[in-house]
Amino acid sequence: MTTWNLQGTVNHLLICNGSSCKKNKGEEVAEAIEAEIDKQGAGSLIHTTVTRCNGRCSDACVVISYPDGVWYREMTPKSGKALVRRLLEGERLEENIVYTYEGQLTAASSKGTKGKKKK
Repeated sequence: MTTWNLQGTVNHLLICNGSSCKKNKGEEVAEAIEAEIDKQGAGSLIHTTVTRCNGRCSDACVVISYPDGVWYREMTPKSGKALVRRLLEGERLEENIVYTYEGQLTAASSKGTKGKKKK
């Protein structure tokens, strides 16, 4: 039984709440993102799913945005709110990007990962 109409959804945010992300305010990040979606009246545009571990514990708290396939690291409640606003403007939260998917998963150029691709 369908409980959520996803027609019209433009972004799906997967918010990690595995143990490392929980220790790094994962629950608060999820709450802040959901509150900002409500504040912006964007409930029909952005859907959220709280997940278990996404395997990037060193980047906790991790948020993954689809369909663009962007992985955001070290998210906080403040950056979670900023992410929602940026997505609604058609932009990315560049300072928190760790991976992007443009044909293949590629590491972001910050923190010494320039040019390295995840295998």
